[in-house]
Amino acid sequence: GGISIRGHIPEGDGVLMGLLILEMLAHYRQPLSVLVADLLAEVGPAYYERRDLRLAHPVEKRAMTRRLAENAPERIGGEAVVEVSTRDGCKYILADDSWLLIRPSGTEPVLRVYAEGRSPEMVQALLAFGEEVAQAVT
Repeated sequence: GGISIRGHIPEGDGVLMGLLILEMLAHYRQPLSVLVADLLAEVGPAYYERRDLRLAHPVEKRAMTRRLAENAPERIGGEAVVEVSTRDGCKYILADDSWLLIRPSGTEPVLRVYAEGRSPEMVQALLAFGEEVAQAVT
């Protein structure tokens, strides 16, 4: 598990997250349990998982990202793909705000497949699709 911050880095940053939580606690003067309950009541739950696929050889990030973007699916797990971002790998954003990101590691021969969805089942569908597509382009 972990928490990442949109626009920061695609991995978790525990130190920054801890500081932001402390800032929120000071600002709102509410226990963390109340802030979390309020957030879940407003936006609902989100589920996240990452899988690492070992590669026999490194892949060229730009070429792989371009192939994934050019061959973007219309739907994944029954949801329409409404946006494709190539900011850091290839990210498919779905109509229900679920998303799938496929990108090579910058430090080892690993392809990372990230998914976030409104249910554990959607996350598994996204990851299965991501693994299938990733293996086809490597």
